[in-house]
Amino acid sequence: MPNASSRRHFVKAAAASVAAPFILPSRVWSAETAPNSRLNLGFIGVGKMNSGHLGNFLGRKEVQVVAVCDVDTNRRENAKKTVEERYGKDKDAGFKGCEAYNDFRDLLARKDIDAVVIATPDHWHAYIAIAAVNAGKDVYCEKPLTHNIHEAVTLIKTVRGSKQILQTGSQQRSSKEFRIACELVRNGVIGKIQRVETQFGSPAKPNANPEEPMEPGLDWDRWCGPGPLAPYSSVLSPRGVHNHFPAWRMTREYGGGMITDWGAHHIDIAQWGLGEDLHGPVEIIAPEKHDEATQGAKLIYASGIPLTHVNSGFGVSFSGENGEVHVNRGKFKLVMGGKVVHEFIGKETKGTSLDREVLMAERTFLADAKVKLYNSPNHHQDWLNCIQSREKPICDVAIGASTVISCHLMNQAYYHGGTHKWNPETREYISGGDPKWLTREYRGEWKV
Repeated sequence: MPNASSRRHFVKAAAASVAAPFILPSRVWSAETAPNSRLNLGFIGVGKMNSGHLGNFLGRKEVQVVAVCDVDTNRRENAKKTVEERYGKDKDAGFKGCEAYNDFRDLLARKDIDAVVIATPDHWHAYIAIAAVNAGKDVYCEKPLTHNIHEAVTLIKTVRGSKQILQTGSQQRSSKEFRIACELVRNGVIGKIQRVETQFGSPAKPNANPEEPMEPGLDWDRWCGPGPLAPYSSVLSPRGVHNHFPAWRMTREYGGGMITDWGAHHIDIAQWGLGEDLHGPVEIIAPEKHDEATQGAKLIYASGIPLTHVNSGFGVSFSGENGEVHVNRGKFKLVMGGKVVHEFIGKETKGTSLDREVLMAERTFLADAKVKLYNSPNHHQDWLNCIQSREKPICDVAIGASTVISCHLMNQAYYHGGTHKWNPETREYISGGDPKWLTREYRGEWKV
């Protein structure tokens, strides 16, 4: 945490800046993180993903979890119990209880909540994030940031208009192996880039899950929300507390398949390495037999560099005139002139470690690097730091939106085939695409 002098300087500077009409958190943190000075957090959607986030933030003294929300009674009560048991175990004198809500709007209406962590199914991300920003909350929202391109554009406008802080949950940006891989590419270590491959699974299919008896304690209508009111299926919303990632991701109505799941991670890193993370492709090419294909779609950038989707490989692979950089979680490989110079691909790599190989590559090839990328050693802490400083986090809304737009464009190639020309500045199809693909039909009051 900053020292007292730097905190006073920050508060004075914020108060004096009439040109920056943003809202600071309701409490300014103290060095001792006293109970009444912590940032109050609310968690919306407390399934598998947010359970992990919840455990992390419960261990941080500078924040306090005061509310959880889920449309499933069992999940929200389990999250409430987790919070209360943790603070009870810690004998936290400042903790006054954790409320559990079915409707996220009740949580957002609380003036004492400073920020929210959103990890609902994808089709809810944009609507809830926009509502949170409009309620004056800072936001950590899971990737993929939105369900469609229209939502991504709208969310950027909303965040920029409010000056709130939004961190997209693309946590690979806060892992050193990915940052160093991108710095190697950006500094020309492997020469002019010729092609990029990103590895992840298949696009989504229309929902075809058979109807099951309704689960007691689940608000199914609210779960479906902006999407169609489908027959209840435990494949989409597993019964009660569960420890797996549900397959709603593989339905077009509620997710985007592996293209927006793992693709949102790996395309993000690919665009970071290419310096395209605030732009995106100019052309999208579908594979042959697009409606049957599980790989082969291409994104073409203004530089002419193609990014190809493959379903086997290394996560992200950059190929240049002089070498190759391959990176995935816990894996790193640098090839120069056809020779492997640094490599760690798991336990089978003996006598070294990921940290060592990445560090040696950095020392050898980036000692005098002209391009140094944003260095965030921890994705959650980066968000908290930026809530205090009011600076953009490592995966700001515009970056998260650019990545998910690229994912959506790739999905549309699989869904419809053909070649589509795209303007990444106006975010419109130039040719080959249909404006209807940019959005969806929204149900009831849940319109973005």
